[in-house]
Amino acid sequence: MDIFHSLEKYDYEQLLFCQDQTSGLKAIIAIHDTTLGPALGGARMWTYATEAEAIEDALRLARGMTYKNAAAGLNLGGGKTVIIGNPHKDKSEALFRSFGRYVQSLNGRYITAEDVGTTVSDMEMIRVETDYVTGISPEFGSSGNPSPVTAYGVYRGMKAAVKEVFGSDSMEGKVVAVQGVGNVAYALCRHLHQEGARLIVTDINKESVQRAVQEFKARAVDPKDIYSVECDIYSPCALGATLNDLTIPKLKAKIIAGSANNQLQEPKHGDMLFEKGIIYAPDYVINAGGVINVADELNGYNRERAMRKVETTIYQNVERVLAIAKRDQIPTYLAADRMAEERLQIIKNSRTQFLQNGHHILSRR
Repeated sequence: MDIFHSLEKYDYEQLLFCQDQTSGLKAIIAIHDTTLGPALGGARMWTYATEAEAIEDALRLARGMTYKNAAAGLNLGGGKTVIIGNPHKDKSEALFRSFGRYVQSLNGRYITAEDVGTTVSDMEMIRVETDYVTGISPEFGSSGNPSPVTAYGVYRGMKAAVKEVFGSDSMEGKVVAVQGVGNVAYALCRHLHQEGARLIVTDINKESVQRAVQEFKARAVDPKDIYSVECDIYSPCALGATLNDLTIPKLKAKIIAGSANNQLQEPKHGDMLFEKGIIYAPDYVINAGGVINVADELNGYNRERAMRKVETTIYQNVERVLAIAKRDQIPTYLAADRMAEERLQIIKNSRTQFLQNGHHILSRR
């Protein structure tokens, strides 16, 4: 692949290749934008088919974190790491400590965290070598498992979307079809059930489905049927790209609000939802609770403070996205991008103005 062309396309700042023959480390750190502050993004461990695929994933995810952090109002930029390897077989203390040394060498430009294929215990091994890691266990004064906080943010964002459609943010009696009942979705279901929502659930893991049926009186359906059920809200909480040419025509929901990343298979699917009159709460806006939570660690973690910020920020951000979409008559996925880009541009402009003024002062001297 033409790496510099890829970096120039979306103005990436840095791509770092990390290799350690002794531990077997092969990692790529991508830093997209540090306008708002140091880049924060997790370390993903995955068995990529090719090195080019790993690079593309790192770049895509890093840019996504720039938008997520900007939209969430955080003073953080976007970055991401991909570690090439099997998370079930290739992990070792030496590998993560080697990676930690690379993170430390960036001197705070990049802060890492857990992601797909990595865990809190992995972060603790990285922590031996660097100060720039979040998502470690509460024993070290950190936040631990981010799933409950992410779930609470999705719940709050869903309520904001419900208010837009129904005039009230009450979930009482609303029918929510939840795709995937993993850690985040299970906690989300609890919030919804406690407020009186009626749940329809599906998952390839039958035990997860049964637990939701028993504890939340949910109705179980086959995975292929979740798109076409009669419901008020479709909540994708498993794989990405579930909003596509095949599924969107089946949807009967008025709202889409879930925790999954990359819910739109392509941007055109956001346009399709707009044309159908379905309110879509953009994924990186509504699922930002986890990153808001770990970002609080940078100030000395306080759970109550983090939860308050998640509660207000995500609700208000979904309201803002819906308002921008209405104002500009554009789909909500574009409105979310506009909200993030406007914040980035304001800070860039203020920095440019500061530098220009500083240059004029020095010139006069």
